[in-house]
Amino acid sequence: MQTHGTPPAIRSSATDSKSEAPTASVPTQGGHLRIFVFGLFFIFGGITSLNDVVIPKLKSLFTLSYGEVMLVQSAFFAAYFIISIPAAKIVQRFGYMRTAVIGLLCMAVGCLLFIPASSSGLFITFLAALFVLASGITIVQVVANPLISMLGNPATAHSRLTFAQAFNSLGTTIFPYVGSILILGSLATIDPTTLSGEALTAFRMQATQVIVHSYVGLSIALVLIAAAVWSQRKQLVEPISESPSFRHALQLIRQKRFGFGAACIFLYVGAEVAIGSLIVNYLMQSDVLGLGAQAAGKHVPYYWGGAMVGRFIGAYLLKVLSPGKVLAGAATGVLLLLLLSANTTGLVSGYSLLAIGLCNSIMFPTIFSLACEGLGERAAEGSGIICMAIVGGAVIPPLTGIAGDHVGLKFALIIPALCYLGILSYGVYARRPLQTA
Repeated sequence: MQTHGTPPAIRSSATDSKSEAPTASVPTQGGHLRIFVFGLFFIFGGITSLNDVVIPKLKSLFTLSYGEVMLVQSAFFAAYFIISIPAAKIVQRFGYMRTAVIGLLCMAVGCLLFIPASSSGLFITFLAALFVLASGITIVQVVANPLISMLGNPATAHSRLTFAQAFNSLGTTIFPYVGSILILGSLATIDPTTLSGEALTAFRMQATQVIVHSYVGLSIALVLIAAAVWSQRKQLVEPISESPSFRHALQLIRQKRFGFGAACIFLYVGAEVAIGSLIVNYLMQSDVLGLGAQAAGKHVPYYWGGAMVGRFIGAYLLKVLSPGKVLAGAATGVLLLLLLSANTTGLVSGYSLLAIGLCNSIMFPTIFSLACEGLGERAAEGSGIICMAIVGGAVIPPLTGIAGDHVGLKFALIIPALCYLGILSYGVYARRPLQTA
């Protein structure tokens, strides 16, 4: 079975780089580079998951409806649609490692933009900061997904990408817990609806300082990481391939396996983000767990932690079972858990929703690698297109939030359920290996 074609060679410190050429094998230094890539997965996963604790904070401060506050995810994930193809072009121009540095620095700028956002006291400025931050994450993710597949045996790309995604889940487990303490732990006791004018602006500016401090700290860490990645920029010899274009993108989308897979990335990210974004408010409901905001926020890591555990398990299962069958089985599990959560109360309702993370674990990397089978040197282009499909995170959550405003959060779960039905269909469709000439 062909997956991502010939991996790039790694520079050997004992050999003149000018005499080297890409080969089909990866020397031992490939393991060293994989550590850097695992770190990238950890970083962008953790920062993305912070949205889940920022959302209830902003909802309270700006007195927003579920549909309105879900614009946080719309601003964030819209970046994937707008930036992914340009990011693939940047990879073609500067290479994987240098592009990773560009993405990390863009993320740092986005974090710093929370300072003027807080000073303005306006919700829209937070959306702008999140968009810039997400643009950097998009660039990093366009690099990381194909790179981890290339740094090793193409035959084990499914397993290796799933293992890398486990580090993504490690970030999504740690960041929300810390964020719930720093951000949700300081939810104001003053009702913003009792204030107006300059008093309201001053209150919001003061109350959002905890968000500012958290993201400024992240910006410093991102600059240091960018410097570390820059020091490794010459370690990878990359074959030159044709720069992607919109016409070429359409050609890839017309390939049924790839196009269906890209659509499922749209559905998966949208459903996963919608559920994660509502967990805090869902668990605060009196007929679920009836928790306070901070206590509910501390449960968010169970959702993402389940994904982390599941990805380590999935890395093994994908070595012995058909990826399509594993994907179909995981989607079936999510549908059953959604049905259970929506039709029960108390602990069963709350923890069945949190358990969805375990089933989510293998979905993104499995859909990604199934869709990209046989792309060869077009892997970066395919990654850019698939990252565009992550815009599902900008579309599905607001729809779920609007449904929650009108029919309640439990009934609103039908929207992510429909997404998982599509993913189940793709698992059945792609259960057999791609036949290549």
